[in-house]
Amino acid sequence: MWPTDVGIVALELIFPSQYVDQTDLETYDQVSAGKYTIGLEDINSLCLTVVSRLMERYNIPYSKVGRLGTETILDKSKSVKTVLMQLFKDNSDIEGVDTVNACYGGTSALFNAISWVESSAWDGRYALVVAGDIAVYAKGSARPTGGAGAVAMLVGANAPLVFDRGVRATFMKHAYDFYKPDLSSEYPTVDGKLSIQCYLSALDHCYQLYCTKANKSLGGNFDIKQLDAVLFHAPYCKLVQKSLARLILNDFTRASEEERSTKYNGLEAFKNIKLEDTYFDREVEKAFMSYSKTMFEEKTKPSLLLANQVGNMYTPSLYGGLVSLLVSKSAKDLAGKRIALFSYGSGLASSMFSLRISSDSGPDSDLQRLVASLVHIKPQLEMRRKVPAEEFAQIMETREHNHHKAPYSPMGPVDTLFPGTWYLDSVDDLHRRSYKQVPG
Repeated sequence: MWPTDVGIVALELIFPSQYVDQTDLETYDQVSAGKYTIGLEDINSLCLTVVSRLMERYNIPYSKVGRLGTETILDKSKSVKTVLMQLFKDNSDIEGVDTVNACYGGTSALFNAISWVESSAWDGRYALVVAGDIAVYAKGSARPTGGAGAVAMLVGANAPLVFDRGVRATFMKHAYDFYKPDLSSEYPTVDGKLSIQCYLSALDHCYQLYCTKANKSLGGNFDIKQLDAVLFHAPYCKLVQKSLARLILNDFTRASEEERSTKYNGLEAFKNIKLEDTYFDREVEKAFMSYSKTMFEEKTKPSLLLANQVGNMYTPSLYGGLVSLLVSKSAKDLAGKRIALFSYGSGLASSMFSLRISSDSGPDSDLQRLVASLVHIKPQLEMRRKVPAEEFAQIMETREHNHHKAPYSPMGPVDTLFPGTWYLDSVDDLHRRSYKQVPG
């Protein structure tokens, strides 16, 4: 028998304590318009911080976790998950290791966690999913889009955010749109135009398959109007707005001629278009963005708080959107809503799935507790220290110079970090990393 209402029980998200303003970076780099983390924080420290904060905030014993899945890579062999095991002390009976593929690995780890809870291997404990990344680019127009952060999600039964069964849609394909072939460098190789085409093509395929499955599992002639919110992986906010419009375009191409004439006023001229011909069609893009403007404001814009303030966090990006949505509304307003999420990772891997929010928003409900646990997010954004663009550029040069250097001791000031933050203390001559925690 299935466990009841399997999904996300608890959420925590962290981001760096310092940022550089995009406008300042524009002026300094003389480029069109990012947020960053300095040498004291690496992917291991980000994940250590977000896990310890989640467990402390919810007062959950580490012994209650039976599976831990993470995303990203620092060492080519040793997983980030094994580094996190130092938090679990005597609890060594924990399944799972890292899942890696660009910005999609965290979603894969989340799917694995859901499957574990629903499987014969489940022993009644929680699964914990950790997705973290540091998005840095070489100097130039892409650098201002970068960001950093980590999210931890506790997965279990009787959750306030329940995964819809039978509607998950996936699209995977071989592509070189964004990749990191040089292991000595943090910087990616990016084909910008191909990356956008791959993203939009993956969105088309996933949404169409999701709707086909939703017609069977959720009933009705399924389209975007039956979704209360739609969240996207957010490389940059404008692409998210275009993506919401593209779902309308998909619904339009699937509609009957009668539906097009009654439901899509002003779009009749596009009745014969083919999706694959429209990736860079400005006329189509403009028309459908205009048509979907109100829907974007209602269904998607509330999810862009962190993308706007922190930049592209890569792997946690989509789940930063989920946190943004949860902090933008009350538990009462969220109760009973259905949220669709689109996850994309270059190379490429993508999925669309949906969550149903619990209808119980009472003062002692799990949903109220989840929403209340995230009230620190907005104040913490305001507590960050703004760094001049010149200082940011110097730190990026230092970071690039010391990438994979051993032995190495970071030189940044610890007192700029948020209380409770884990940070990299040293790397010895065998590349073994040691971490310390700022007093909470």
